Amino acid sequence: ERREVAAWALGGGQVRYSVPEEAKAGTVVGRLAQDLGLEAGEPEARRLRLVAQGRRASVEVSGASGALVVSSRLDREELCGKSAPCALRLEVLVERPLRVFHVELEVTDINDNAPLFPAARKNLSLAEFTTLPGSRFPLEGASDADVGANAQLSYTLSPSEHFSLDWQKTEEDSESLFLVLRRPLDRETMPEHRLVLTASDGGRPSLTGTMELVISVLDVNDNAPQFNQSVYKVQLLESAAEGTLVARVNATDPDLGMYGEVIYEIDTVLPPSASDMFSIDTNSGEIRLTGAVDFETVTFYKLHIKAKDKGSPPLSGHCKVLVEVLDVNDNAPEVWVTSLSVPVPEDAAVGTVVALLSVSDRDSGANGRVRCAVWPAAPFGLVATFAGSYSLVLREALDRERVSEYEVEVRAEDGGAPALRASRGVRVPVSDVNDNAPAFAQAVYTVLARENNAAGAELARAWAGARWRAGGWRAASSYVSVDAESGRLWALQPLDYEEVQVLQFEVRAVDAGEPPLCGNATVQLFVVDENDNAPALLPAAGGGPGGQVVAKIRAVDADSGYNAWLRYELWEPRGKGPFRVGLYSGEVSTARALEEADGPRQRLVIVVRDHGEPARSATATLSVSLVEGAEAALGGAAAAAAAAATNVWLVVAICAVSSLFLLAVVLYGASRWAPRAAVLSGPGPATLVCASEVGSWSYSQRQSRSLCVAEGTGKSDLMHFHPSLLKVCQTRRLWWWQSRRHYLLLLRVAFC
Repeated sequence: ERREVAAWALGGGQVRYSVPEEAKAGTVVGRLAQDLGLEAGEPEARRLRLVAQGRRASVEVSGASGALVVSSRLDREELCGKSAPCALRLEVLVERPLRVFHVELEVTDINDNAPLFPAARKNLSLAEFTTLPGSRFPLEGASDADVGANAQLSYTLSPSEHFSLDWQKTEEDSESLFLVLRRPLDRETMPEHRLVLTASDGGRPSLTGTMELVISVLDVNDNAPQFNQSVYKVQLLESAAEGTLVARVNATDPDLGMYGEVIYEIDTVLPPSASDMFSIDTNSGEIRLTGAVDFETVTFYKLHIKAKDKGSPPLSGHCKVLVEVLDVNDNAPEVWVTSLSVPVPEDAAVGTVVALLSVSDRDSGANGRVRCAVWPAAPFGLVATFAGSYSLVLREALDRERVSEYEVEVRAEDGGAPALRASRGVRVPVSDVNDNAPAFAQAVYTVLARENNAAGAELARAWAGARWRAGGWRAASSYVSVDAESGRLWALQPLDYEEVQVLQFEVRAVDAGEPPLCGNATVQLFVVDENDNAPALLPAAGGGPGGQVVAKIRAVDADSGYNAWLRYELWEPRGKGPFRVGLYSGEVSTARALEEADGPRQRLVIVVRDHGEPARSATATLSVSLVEGAEAALGGAAAAAAAAATNVWLVVAICAVSSLFLLAVVLYGASRWAPRAAVLSGPGPATLVCASEVGSWSYSQRQSRSLCVAEGTGKSDLMHFHPSLLKVCQTRRLWWWQSRRHYLLLLRVAFC
C-alpha cells in the first residue's frame, strides 16, 4: 500500500520534499507534475525526466501520474553519514518546451542504528591489593550512526560491589567514561570479574549496545616466564624476502596480570655482524627477517631470546633459536682465463694448449656443479684437468689464410633448477707461418709497349716483392727492370720495334719467410710499332723502249704494317707528260710515244709516302735521256758479252742456290715445329716483307727474317737493297724465290 509521507513547497521554480529513510520502494514522495503546474495527462506527453546531481537519487518519476516515488532503499547514513540535514538535489526536465525545475529531497533520520562499541569485549588486568580503591580506568564509549536525539547515548554498568561507572558529558558535547575501583581486589577470592557496559540511544523506542568488561585480578610476581622449548631449530632459504617469518617463540608465566605478561627480546646473535638481520615482536614472539641472508656468506645463525615479565623487578627466561640457511641457485658460474698463449701459430700441432681456464660457482651441491663447453665446437675444445680447471686445446689444424682470428666463447652452466649460465670470450689470433708460396693471378702476363718510349718509363704494375730473371736469345735485363718492392715494370732504354718485337722473361716473387718461398710468372712484352722511319730509296733500274717500263723506283721502310706500306706519286712534271709511275709498284713507264718535242732529257720528281699516322715520305729525282736506236743495240751487245762471261758463275750459282733451297726447306720445317716461347723470345725483327705482283710492300706475322722479291714485269732487273737488309740476308741465308729466271739475281744479292 502506497503512502504519501512527503510535504512540498513551491517557490522560485524550486520544489522541496522530505521523506524518511528506509521508506519502501513505491512510496509516493510528492505529486511532482501537479506541483510543477502541469495538467493531468501532460506528464507523459511532455516527457517529464529526472536528473540526479551528485549522490544516487533512489527516486524516480512515474510516467503515468507524474508523481515522485521511491525506487530503491533510502539509507540516510549511507547517503549523508553524520551530516544533517541530508538533502538530495534533483533536476527535472520538461520537454515541449524544454524547461528545468530544481527539486530538493530531504531524507529524515529514523532510529535504525543501535549504539556500537569498538569491541564486544575489553580485558583489564588489575593487581591484587596493589591497585588502590578509587583508581580510574578509561573506557572507550560507543558510537551511533544516527543523528540528533537518535544518537544521544547514556551508559549503565551491571551491578558489582567492586566497580562503578563514572560518565561525564562536557558542554562541547564530548564525553568521558571511566571504570572506578570501589573495593580492593583479592585474587584468591575472585580471580576474575565480568561486567557488562550498556549504551542506550535517545530514540523512540530506544536501541542499546553492550560491551563485556573482563577484569583479571593479577597475582604478585613470584614466577619467571618459561619457554615451551629451550631450543628452536629453523631452516631458512637464502632467497627469503625481508619480513619473512623465521620462527615464533612462546613463553608463559604462571603469574597473573602484568606479572604474567611476557615481553620478548633478542639478547644476542651469532655471528655478531648479523645483529641487525633479525627482529622479534615484543608481544607475539614472532621473529622476522629484516635483512638479506646469503648462504655463501653465513650458513648458520644462533639467536639467544629472552622473555621477561612486567614485574618490578622483572623476571626472565631464555631459549635459543638455531637458524640454518639453505642454499638456492642464486649465483651464476664464473669463468676466468688464468693463462692465455696467443697468437697461436697456424702450424701448431693438434692438442696444443691455448689457454688455461678456471670455473667456479659459489653455490653448493648441485647448484654449484658446473658443466663447461666451448663454442664454436671447432677447431678448439675443452679438457678438464682437475676440479674447476680446464685447458682450451687445439682440436683441428689451423689455416691463417682461411681464418686469421677466432672468437671463442667458453660457456658454463650449473646444475640448479633453473640452471644459471655464464660465458667468457677468448680472442685467439692465428700467427702466420711461411706455408704459402707467392702466387700470381695468372701464369702469363701480356704487356704492350710502344716503341721509342722514354728510358725509365713505367710499363706495368703487377707484383709486389718480386725479383726477375730474363730468358730467351737476348738478356731481357738490358731492356726492362722489375722493382723488387712495388712490382713496377720499368723500361731501361727506349724500345725499337725494328730491333726487337717481343721480349719474354720470367718474374719471380719471393716472400720474406724462413725459408723463403717463391712463385713464378712469365711476362710477354710486345713492342707496338710506330711510324718512326721514312721510306728509304734504292738505286733505280734502267728501262726500255716506249710503252714499257723505263725505270723502277725502289724504296724500303724499316717500319711494319701500314707504317711500311708505300705508295709512289709523280710530283713533277705535272700535267700530261710522257711518263707515269705505278702507285704501288714504283715502275716508271711511258704514257705515250716519245716525240722530238719532248726534248732529249726529262727530269722526273717522284714522292714515296708510307701509310703511317702521320705519314712519312721521301723524294727521288730521275733523269731520263733519249738515245738513238743504234746506241741502244750496241748497249744490248755489250750486255750479251757480259752475260757470256758469267756463264761459269751461273752454274756455280745454280748449285749453291739448290743447296740453299734444301737448307731453307729444313729450316722452315724446324721453325714450324719449334716451341712458341723460343719464337717469341727472338731478338730479331719479327717481319716478313714481300713484293706483291704490283710491287707493293706488305706485312706478315711470321716470326722469321726473310726477304722475297716478287716476279715483276718479266724483266731480269737487278734489285738494290738497303744495307741493313743485306746484313740480314748474310746472317740468315734464308731466301725465297719464285722462278729460275731470278737465280742470277739471288746469287748476286747473296754475295753483295
